[in-house]
Amino acid sequence: MPFPFSAIVGQEEMKLALLIAAVDHSVGGVLVFGDRGTGKSTAIRALAALMPNMAVVAGCPYQCDPAFDRPMLCEQCNADKSGKAAKTRSVPVPVVDLPLGATEDRVIGALDLERALSHGEKAFEPGLLARAHRGFLYIDEVNLLEDHLVDALLDVAASGENVVEREGLSIRHPARFVLVGSGNPEEGELRPQLLDRFGLSVEVRTPNDLKTRVAIVQQRDLFERDNEAFVKKCRRKDGQVRRQLANARENLSGVEVPPDVIGLAAQLCMLLGTDGLRGELTLIRASRALASLEGKQLVGEEELKRVAPSALRHRLRRDPLDEAGSGTRVQRAIDELFGT
Repeated sequence: MPFPFSAIVGQEEMKLALLIAAVDHSVGGVLVFGDRGTGKSTAIRALAALMPNMAVVAGCPYQCDPAFDRPMLCEQCNADKSGKAAKTRSVPVPVVDLPLGATEDRVIGALDLERALSHGEKAFEPGLLARAHRGFLYIDEVNLLEDHLVDALLDVAASGENVVEREGLSIRHPARFVLVGSGNPEEGELRPQLLDRFGLSVEVRTPNDLKTRVAIVQQRDLFERDNEAFVKKCRRKDGQVRRQLANARENLSGVEVPPDVIGLAAQLCMLLGTDGLRGELTLIRASRALASLEGKQLVGEEELKRVAPSALRHRLRRDPLDEAGSGTRVQRAIDELFGT
């Protein structure tokens, strides 16, 4: 039973980033860097518990969405698509942990070559990427992930599809998920190619005020002593967050981003010297998701300013002449552009 999302004390930037990524998967996932024991893994599991169940094609090993059509379905569902409505079932949104020591076959899946050669059948054992389709893939200590697994993740993140090829045999299936990574920056840096694939990046720190620390310890202690009673006590507040999330996902397509706001996003990225245009795109998508979360139909400057640190801090080039942190540099640019 996961810890209730509404009962997490503090870490507002992390919680908001996770909600934004859950509203719009195209934002590109969340990277959470900071101290150990600050609720990073607790928050992602708590958020997944708030997501409404999703409809999947019955019998599909990849949890294909029955509302989608080709080429969004796997080979099996495409073969079964004969004009008839597919049988469906409802399942919870998956949260899949990718352990650091996982083998490549466990992550991307494995082909049974012996069965293929002897019986002529494509026997495939789906991996963690298949299980995470349409859900969350969580990697703790993501900065320590082995290079061959990083390469596999980069390929799938770019295409939304996992391709496994062995000895002339090939299997492909959809693999679109919200990538959530956490780690401690003191233990190593993340490869730039993978860092760029995260839409939002947040920094969490151990609270340094007495009141907050006491509140966190009290909440956790109550949960561990009687988790059923604690979850029941938080049910109403969690229900409010669940409805807010569902409404935001439903109304996202109706939220407009005015041209002047897009212009401000471009100016901000130019001021910070970010490479490419992924910064602007993420900034706009995250601002739209935030506006939808708050029930707005129009994105304004306020939404842009609130999501800019998370969307841009990990896209800055290193400046040896500026010892300020990346978050501080983004805030300075915001103050300069908006005159605050």
